[in-house]
Amino acid sequence: MTDPSVLVEELMRLAESGDVAAFRERAEQVHPSDLSDAFAALDEDLRVRLVRELPAGVVSEALAEMEPEERPSRVLEALSDEEAADIVDELATDDAADVIAELPPERADTILRLVDDREEIEDLLRYDEESAGGIMTTELVSVHEAATAEETIEEIRRRSEEIDDFYQVYCVSDDGKLVGVLSLRRVVGVPAYTPVRDVMEPAPVIVTPDQDQEQVARSMARYNVAAVPVVDHTGVLLGRITFDDVIDVVEAEQTEDLLKFGGAGGDETLGGGWVDAIRKRLPWLLVNLLTASMAALIIRLFQDTIEALLVLAVLGPVIAGMGGNAGTQALAVTVRRVALGLAPREHGLQIVRKELLVGLVNGLAVGLIVGAVAAMIGADRMLGFVVMLAMWGNIVVAGVAGASIPLVLEKLGLDPAVASSVFVTAFTDMFGYFLILGLATALIL
Repeated sequence: MTDPSVLVEELMRLAESGDVAAFRERAEQVHPSDLSDAFAALDEDLRVRLVRELPAGVVSEALAEMEPEERPSRVLEALSDEEAADIVDELATDDAADVIAELPPERADTILRLVDDREEIEDLLRYDEESAGGIMTTELVSVHEAATAEETIEEIRRRSEEIDDFYQVYCVSDDGKLVGVLSLRRVVGVPAYTPVRDVMEPAPVIVTPDQDQEQVARSMARYNVAAVPVVDHTGVLLGRITFDDVIDVVEAEQTEDLLKFGGAGGDETLGGGWVDAIRKRLPWLLVNLLTASMAALIIRLFQDTIEALLVLAVLGPVIAGMGGNAGTQALAVTVRRVALGLAPREHGLQIVRKELLVGLVNGLAVGLIVGAVAAMIGADRMLGFVVMLAMWGNIVVAGVAGASIPLVLEKLGLDPAVASSVFVTAFTDMFGYFLILGLATALIL
């Protein structure tokens, strides 16, 4: 198997050499994903020039594989209305809606007037882009529940020229409501005269267009299905969502959660510029500055204790840092549980209780080690005892905070991944310094 990076470099070399015929021949041979990477890396003028030389079907497949931040709509913007419409006609309706949505409204309307599937695309544009309706396609195979297996096979043959991939046939009633699904294996395995209503099965998963795309992805993963039907609130079949769309959703949601977890802003694009990065990250840095200042205030309150026991200036950051690490561990597990729907509200106390027990055991183990080291450094057993208690207490607090803060945010209707890490770190820093300095003041001085 050829390394994708090698194929992309080859395409770019052919494009930059000016050998359009060679580029076209190679572009028709490679996978659309490799061609999309080459398009994204090329100068815009050169990319448009090459697009005009390629068949609309080849270009459409590459545009469908481009990431949103690579702005596939720019290709259409640089083409004439007729050229853009030819490409949109080759796109699946869901991909066409995604690209059209990025165009200026007037230009989008002009292009859509020339597109055969205009009504279907406009229907999809009505839905939120992160909903089931926003990622579904209207291209599917459906038959009436009274149709025979022979009639169904004939419909599959007819629609296969228009649809690249489909995994099941949807059976509908007179009024278009979904009544069952039929696997391709099942339809070819029964006598030709068999009505499909006799062999169809209930759909294991059915979604409505207003459901969140992440919820759809979880449902498909739970029931191991390659596609799910989308119906309106009366049960009328509207479209389907396939696993390739869900893979994109999972990747996008995981990237968003990871960026939020780090305080970078979930809507920061990975390929964005430095100005965009500053705008997304600076507010959270300012929040972090505020919370860090609160920890510094606690240190200031115990200034006399630090002056009397300078070793605390060394041990304080260790205790605060270990608490932060323990809190991040509990936080990562809890946020992931929430994201996967494994943390129902009635189980909140169980989750916190588990992290409390983990913190008690881990805190005691780490606290004994650090306390022994501190006693040797300071040649004072009482100092070692204070450090042990502070470490133990802070790790326990960290575990409880790491589990409870995202649960509280989720209960308030906020995204647990947005600011949990900032608050947990601040909490463990403040509590860590308060414990070590407060206990030293009370027990030693």
